[in-house]
Amino acid sequence: MNDASRSLGATGPLDAADLAIADAVLTSVAEEMGEALGRTAYSPNIKERRDFSCAVFDADGAMVAQAAHMPVHLGAMPAAVRQVMELAPFEPGDVLALNDPFRGGTHLPDLTTVAPVFVGDDLIGFVATRAHHADIGGMAPGSMPVARELLQEGLVVPPIRLVDAGRLNESAFALIVRNSRAPEERRGDLRAQLATTALGARRLQGAAGRFGIEGLRARFEALLAHGERVVRAVLAGVPDGRYTFEDRLEVGADGLVIRLALEIGGEEAHFDFTGTDPETPEASLNAVAAVTQSACYYAIRCLAGPDAPANEGCYRPVRFTLPDRSVVAAGPPRAVSAGNVETSQRITDVALGALAQAVPDRIPAASSGTMNNITIGGYDTARSRPYAYYETIAGGAGGGPRRAGRSGVHTHMTNTMNTPLEALPLAYPFTVERYELRDGTGGLGRHPGGEGVVREYRFYDHATVSLVTERRRFAPWGLHGGGPGAIGRNALIRADGAAEDLGARAQVEVAPGDRVRVETPGGGGWGVPDDSVR
Repeated sequence: MNDASRSLGATGPLDAADLAIADAVLTSVAEEMGEALGRTAYSPNIKERRDFSCAVFDADGAMVAQAAHMPVHLGAMPAAVRQVMELAPFEPGDVLALNDPFRGGTHLPDLTTVAPVFVGDDLIGFVATRAHHADIGGMAPGSMPVARELLQEGLVVPPIRLVDAGRLNESAFALIVRNSRAPEERRGDLRAQLATTALGARRLQGAAGRFGIEGLRARFEALLAHGERVVRAVLAGVPDGRYTFEDRLEVGADGLVIRLALEIGGEEAHFDFTGTDPETPEASLNAVAAVTQSACYYAIRCLAGPDAPANEGCYRPVRFTLPDRSVVAAGPPRAVSAGNVETSQRITDVALGALAQAVPDRIPAASSGTMNNITIGGYDTARSRPYAYYETIAGGAGGGPRRAGRSGVHTHMTNTMNTPLEALPLAYPFTVERYELRDGTGGLGRHPGGEGVVREYRFYDHATVSLVTERRRFAPWGLHGGGPGAIGRNALIRADGAAEDLGARAQVEVAPGDRVRVETPGGGGWGVPDDSVR
């Protein structure tokens, strides 16, 4: 790059138009990465459900742009980028990878790739992908078992060089692939991530060519500062005070308590989880700190509106007190797979519940509060190959101050899509023979909650099925006189008609003709119901 392009756009303060253009350019990098990953992945979980996220970072590891992918991934990804810094110095063509939840990951199925991006000898930033792999080993197909410790959940990958100066680390790649029950699918998904990371690096280099290296760095700093200003202005509009809320996870007779005191003071927010129950050895509902922070960032970000920037500057006015070794800040060797998918949803509920006291005219009632995780795996005798499948199932959204909650939708920390029914029998020895809304499951209210769904699977071969769900005992709450949403149910129906309630979490062996039915919760209602909806 010549000196003219190096300095292009680096002089003088950036005006609003410059900032908007830079934000659009960098966001488009993350969005194009997402499109490439979705189109080239092998598994339905990534290709169809779009269970992945992509983002752009500056040279210090601060997230400067993201696509509208999964909130639970994106708020936690900066921790992963900072963890791979220990592998510096970097070379052009490097790709770092990790999934260790205690080293910047969220849970083991979420494999992250990070590429340093160079122009000449200058490190200008990083691009990253995070994708949920349908199986990464462990004690049950799908790597989302009813586990007690991390090593039961799958292969743990600390920060490693997966690509070294453009040369694939074949041994590391083979190790990851070999530890999956569906190795060819893992190979395809992982190669899709590597190709996407390379694409992102080229696009970020293109942005440097457009703005110049110093101009790009100036835009990084300006965008982060703008994100901070926006969120500070939002928090300044929230009444100062201390707002408390608590909710429970379904472990033990009384549940595990997540207790929050949210303190708003001027332009800052402090999430204090003192009093939250300790981490548990009885389930995988332990969340690492990055997951908890991600859920709280999401709750604050929701107040900022759709036009606010999506970068790490938005997080600067937010502080945390997370009790060590609690269910919101777990440590090794605890199992954490459900902490990422289920506890993150409950933390979001608690954060929104506290905010509802501060700004009651802006916060909806609780949504279904669970991702309704199901994993299925075994040996497909018709196709002569092993397989593993994972998906989350939609529920009802909470009613809000202005409108009813939507039915059959993924909410809050999950932002995935529905897996088309037609895709399943083409690749797996099972199908979905019933998929419909659960009438009457949305909470009553002036603005009722959305309905949950029924999704029933029929199996044509022996398989292992794992269910990790919540809101099977403690219902999604309503607000301001609105009623609770209905709780969910999971059932196993044998081929002879015998039925069994599976509770919130279960691992079962199924045979040909058996069915598993998942009934997801509805959303809570908002406001006292009118006579017409009583």
